Amino acid sequence: MSQNQKNFIENQVVTFGCRLNTYESEVIKDNLDRSGMDNSIVFNTCAVTNEASRQARQAIRKARRDNPDARIIVTGCGAQIETETYAAMPEVDMLLGNDEKMHAKSFMGLDFGISKEERLKVNDIMSVKETAGHLIQGMSEHTRAFVQVQNGCDHRCTFCIIPFGRGVSRSVPAGEVVNQIKILVGNGYKEVVLTGVDITSYGGDLPGKPPLGNLVQRILKMVPDLPRLRISSIDSVEADAELMDAMSDLRLMPSLHLSLQHGDDMILKRMKRRHLRDDAIRFCEDVRKIRPDVVLGADIIAGFPTETDEMFENSLSLVDACGLTNLHVFPFSARKGTPAARMPQMDGKLVKQRAERLRQKGSAVLERHLVAEKGEIRHILVEKDNKGRTEYFTPVTLDNDQQAGHIVKAKIVGKAGNELLATACK
Repeated sequence: MSQNQKNFIENQVVTFGCRLNTYESEVIKDNLDRSGMDNSIVFNTCAVTNEASRQARQAIRKARRDNPDARIIVTGCGAQIETETYAAMPEVDMLLGNDEKMHAKSFMGLDFGISKEERLKVNDIMSVKETAGHLIQGMSEHTRAFVQVQNGCDHRCTFCIIPFGRGVSRSVPAGEVVNQIKILVGNGYKEVVLTGVDITSYGGDLPGKPPLGNLVQRILKMVPDLPRLRISSIDSVEADAELMDAMSDLRLMPSLHLSLQHGDDMILKRMKRRHLRDDAIRFCEDVRKIRPDVVLGADIIAGFPTETDEMFENSLSLVDACGLTNLHVFPFSARKGTPAARMPQMDGKLVKQRAERLRQKGSAVLERHLVAEKGEIRHILVEKDNKGRTEYFTPVTLDNDQQAGHIVKAKIVGKAGNELLATACK
């Protein structure tokens, strides 16, 4: 088939995983445009669980079947951690590491005829010591903007492979973060979400070691036109005094997602977490003293190796002890290369049963929150199709047409499934 007969497509970036990946995909799109690349599909992968890796490989195979002439590039944590697995896939033309994907030069001059060695551009992520700010003008198909403030992680939780995909903790200087947010606000964004791998470790590598709370307060002071600031998942044990003080500012959204992982002290120690059960409960109590209306969510793992019935019950009871509303439940998935993968594993059926019990608990506490919202006045950031999110990040459907990207005052009139129903009001 001649070059002119090939089926060309517009460049695509397919994103898996976290908000940080979503932000980085915007940088990748810009890099593709600047490199002059065309007819390419970039998969920005996740490796947090075995299932995340499986889904990415499945999508890559389907993309090759549907687009036989396209150039397929794989990057993200999957490419960084599971390089050999993705390199062995005949559907893949190029692998880029998590550092390489952030630079336009990595995409320049790529061709189908390059050698196997040239196909793999994956360096030692642990050698990367700085994270530069990458200015973006917006987020395609998103009405809230994500801004990277930190990357990497210096901790070694026994279940987690991500530090080996992201490298050491490194922070974006506050001035660069503020400039990025000013650009986004100038382009009409009403809400910004600060993202990273371990954002409460922010500043440890910067001069003076300014903590995350210092950055949050600077953003609120220096970008007065920003209506809503939100922070992504945090490690409660690292929350600094300035961050707690910032919670009193109503422009900082009253919604936090906590990396708790478990409710039993022995399991937390075996996970190499840096907090105990009482620390988590105390943090939630302290936040509510400052911001009584705060809504808290958390990640919880079910079926970690050695988890007894009693230990699992401690995770269940933590939901009420902390007053959690939104649960992200993960059935334990052993990741090759982690200490937890070498521990005695639990029966898979029991792991699934415990995960389901946690999800049922999560459904019950979410239902309680949704019912309590009826009659309240909330401010909805409209996304698309008249759907949006309240200040508490609760999903809402509005009963009348509203412009995406705007914040609409609305009265909550009921619920449908796991969403609120609302009508706009003056």
